[in-house]
Amino acid sequence: MQARPLYHNTLHCFPVGLADERQQLVHAEVSAVVHDGERLILGSDKPIPGIERSSIFAVDLDDQGHPREETLTYYTQPLIRQAIKYEDFALTVDGHHVLATTGFDRIHPEDHSLNDYNHLLIWPLGDPDRVQVVDPDPRDGVEGSLELRQRLTAAIGMPYYKIEGLAAIPSDEGDGLLLFGVREQGQHFDDFNYVCRVVGAHYRINEQGQMTFIDEMREHYTFEPGLFDAVEHLCGLSSLEYDPYNHRLYLMTSFENEQGGIDSIGGYLWVIDMADFARGRVPALVENETGGPLVFTHKAEGLAVLDHERLFVAYDNDRELALGDHDVEREQKYACEAPWTLLQMMQ
Repeated sequence: MQARPLYHNTLHCFPVGLADERQQLVHAEVSAVVHDGERLILGSDKPIPGIERSSIFAVDLDDQGHPREETLTYYTQPLIRQAIKYEDFALTVDGHHVLATTGFDRIHPEDHSLNDYNHLLIWPLGDPDRVQVVDPDPRDGVEGSLELRQRLTAAIGMPYYKIEGLAAIPSDEGDGLLLFGVREQGQHFDDFNYVCRVVGAHYRINEQGQMTFIDEMREHYTFEPGLFDAVEHLCGLSSLEYDPYNHRLYLMTSFENEQGGIDSIGGYLWVIDMADFARGRVPALVENETGGPLVFTHKAEGLAVLDHERLFVAYDNDRELALGDHDVEREQKYACEAPWTLLQMMQ
């Protein structure tokens, strides 16, 4: 399968020059995006300060699939503002609810000071005011999806991991199968390996919009990008996205490493149909129009399916401001801007 970039641009996610409480410049680090049928919902893996703002915001699209900046609105519900480090969004299989996951990459062994990094949130489509925590700790006053964290730890089998993918796919059991993409795993946050693993469990949603898991979390898929000759970088999973129009799953991988003394960031896109996914077969590496691998020149972390053939890709370049070949008119972006690409998929 091939992909053709239709358009590159940047999205202003907050005012130019916005600073945090330490007077440090805030950077737009968009790591999650989903299309709800009408608009894009985007998430940053870093807090965006201001009582009128949050790390999740929505923007309408024009007829060409480009974000309309003047429509940007923040989701400021307390639960949404509380959770930290959003890494991926998804729609439930029936399209009636939005799901948002944080990275689950840190927890304090003795207190609840890091619980905000361990949240899976759900809200009805178009109604974020009714947001709820999925699989919360049963104890009163303890916040976070700590029961879910235990399920993830049991399935992944490592004390340290980072979740960066989320997708709900159809299933004969329950309302669907919720998949979590694992990017890092190891003994500690400074002792890990990049991986491309997918774990998940079947779920149901009741009339009150509460999601429950109906079986054990387990591994459903894994692959090794480094086994492909065309892949020249060590990378880990950075996003999952179910394509309901074509009944397939997209997997995005990104890299951030040093080669020849030069820091290198970017990513690759992969696709697999659901039958091959269930059989554990390798995905196809998406190619460019000349038959080579499609290589993103920014750290690709957010992916949204817009329709039968178009994808929206959002990038999290951390504090890197260089635009490279993303913009022919300027070399750098503002810290408040998030680069994005509109892709057309071709058979």
